[in-house]
Amino acid sequence: MATASAGVAAVLSPLCGRDFLSSADCSAEQTAALLDLAAQLKSGDRRIDLGNRVLGLIFSKASTRTRVSFQVAMARLGGQTVDLNPSVTQLGRGEPLEDTSRVLSRYCDVLAIRTFAQQELVDYAHWASVPVINALTDLEHPCQALADFLTMQEAHGALPGQTLAYVGDGNNVAHSLMLCGALLGVNVRIGCPEGFEPLPGVLEQAQSLAQHGASIELVADPGEAVAGAQAVYTDVWASMGQEAEQAQREQAFAGFCVDQALMDQAAADAIVLHCLPAHRGEEISAEVMEGTASRIFDQAENRLHAQQALLAVLMGGL
Repeated sequence: MATASAGVAAVLSPLCGRDFLSSADCSAEQTAALLDLAAQLKSGDRRIDLGNRVLGLIFSKASTRTRVSFQVAMARLGGQTVDLNPSVTQLGRGEPLEDTSRVLSRYCDVLAIRTFAQQELVDYAHWASVPVINALTDLEHPCQALADFLTMQEAHGALPGQTLAYVGDGNNVAHSLMLCGALLGVNVRIGCPEGFEPLPGVLEQAQSLAQHGASIELVADPGEAVAGAQAVYTDVWASMGQEAEQAQREQAFAGFCVDQALMDQAAADAIVLHCLPAHRGEEISAEVMEGTASRIFDQAENRLHAQQALLAVLMGGL
């Protein structure tokens, strides 16, 4: 294990002090090594103590799993977390972002930011002198993707050549699945109705990053998307900030529910994934969510292990 740990450290050490704003911020080799480190931390084969470092959380969007998993991950690394909720800090009273970012860099060793616009995250990173992590924006959810592919790896082994089918809205989760999957050599099929596709630029970027001959493709038929896939993934049809579109989206996504009939078209040993929270009876049936193929709660747990690995790497804990 010492040799394996040394190999992972050699690959990941260049990430020390860097930002993680997108799944594409890591190389293919670094992405795979992050999953290996997360697996080592999860199994207990590796322990890392960061010596009382401090993580600052700036969350403009509601959160359960992201908030708690970051806090617990930091605690397991021997550090602590400061919750910088905009409603109880000067952020909510209009203090300039550049001032906030520079001041917090004097107090914290790393910042995790969950907000709406990707540009706001980029601006924080520009002004900060410590690593900044994308804890979700409207464009990407890269920490979620790390946990997702860790779960696939646990279920089916080596990732290159596997196929993940995502059925639903071409949102931030879909974007990070395409980018991260491409780097890991996973075939990613996005199945979504017309008008709800991922951004063309992200699709093209993922296709350009694809390793091991992986295909990143967009289809309009959910059955075509899941055919033979080792993992079937879905997310809510209306994300945060889109609640007013719920009725319109329910109509547009008719036929895109991940139910048993759809799962029957996937590989016989296919697993089911969902980033939560889930709306049973809408994007996923209760039968499938609670069925034997579901790895949804393993996937939620893996947020903790993937983020623990990421924090350790960015703060030089290897």
